Amino acid sequence: MKKSTLALAVTVAALAQQAGAAGFIEDSKASVNSRTLYFNSDNREGAANRNEETATGLKFDYLSGFTQGTVGFGLDVQALVGIHLDGGRGHHAANGAISPTESDGSSVDEWTRIGGNAKARFSKTELRLGNALAPNLPILVSNDSRVLPQAFEGGILSSKEIDNVTLTAGRLNQTIGRASSNWSDMGMSGASQGSNNFSFAGGDWKVTKDLTLQYYYANLEDFYKQHFLGLVHVLPLGEDQSFKTDLRYFNSSDDGKNGQAGYAFNNNGGYAKHAGKVDNQTWSAMFTYALGGHALMVGHQQVGDDGGIAYMNNGNITKNGASTGSNEGNGGSSFYLFTDSMINAFNRAGTNTTFGQYSYDFARLGVPGLKTSIAYLHGDDIKGVASNRTLGREFSEWERDMRVDYVIQSGPLKGFGTTVRHGSYRGDADLAGSTNTDQTRVIFNYTYAFK
Repeated sequence: MKKSTLALAVTVAALAQQAGAAGFIEDSKASVNSRTLYFNSDNREGAANRNEETATGLKFDYLSGFTQGTVGFGLDVQALVGIHLDGGRGHHAANGAISPTESDGSSVDEWTRIGGNAKARFSKTELRLGNALAPNLPILVSNDSRVLPQAFEGGILSSKEIDNVTLTAGRLNQTIGRASSNWSDMGMSGASQGSNNFSFAGGDWKVTKDLTLQYYYANLEDFYKQHFLGLVHVLPLGEDQSFKTDLRYFNSSDDGKNGQAGYAFNNNGGYAKHAGKVDNQTWSAMFTYALGGHALMVGHQQVGDDGGIAYMNNGNITKNGASTGSNEGNGGSSFYLFTDSMINAFNRAGTNTTFGQYSYDFARLGVPGLKTSIAYLHGDDIKGVASNRTLGREFSEWERDMRVDYVIQSGPLKGFGTTVRHGSYRGDADLAGSTNTDQTRVIFNYTYAFK
């Protein structure tokens, strides 16, 4: 744990003792989560080896309540360990997708980290400071798609003082990836250097019980500035029926050193009007009709022609910011659009993606805990990068994903969950960064809550 976080923890503990520990102790919660992942990614072409490995993650969380008084104080502590079970050199993903990588290309056997957040509450406003932050906001989504979650260091302030309005602001200075024990600065795909300042602010306004409006602003210093607008509306259509509209718009531009050596954005491996620069507008519209256990979603997304979607991605940041060399194992990122799918992201300049998903909850047939879904995405008009073979050409790609989830509802294994996912991706020949892939994941989850 970093010295700053440790100092905060000591301070909170002292304040808890002075202010009275009733709420601090009585409202506390503790749990242990276990997640085991079998991951098989079969590249259908090229020289790359098939990635096949299994790993387990254990995560302990202690969440205190708040001390008594006008201002309440609390402390959250988190300890995590990842254990690589199978998949040696030749089948391990060297980009740190599952676990950190040794110098010989094999996986480490075990990786750990510990962190915590000090927190304070006044009225309906909360401040959290520490290195176990996991924001889930339109402008930053903490990645949790493998065995351990991504985490951030910094501070986040959230307030609900205004009725039906949630305001959120913060500043983050470092991150640690889902498959890493090393903290690093924050950056973008293609950048070897990082930034220690990601600042953001915004809010959600629940205009009515059915309509929510959103606006957020974010700045990853020396990389990009970003505005987000969102609208979510749920229209009741009678008993057990609804129609949901979800509209999202991003406007991103360059900031500071973006485009210079070490700070260049590779535009997700696609075309850029200004090499290395962030310059993008993306909109997405999703519509979901729900009837009983059925849900049918269709939508369309359009990525601007000048550059790829902008979002934080630390996969290329090297150790100590070197221009070349091994990275920090921070591969893996998420962004707030439906096209951030199982294998592909449909995030290159010009991409027009039409997508759909059907899902069913079997609780309606007397099997609670069982859910399934199938999704299909097809992207067209992808702008080719500036090379003799691809300049001026447009490409297409598609992905099909299937998923089954089951959670045991009773008995000694109540809460034990199993997820099976399978995806297939195919892209046009000569499409930069495109590798035809079939991928299977089997995930076992269990959380034990201490009482």
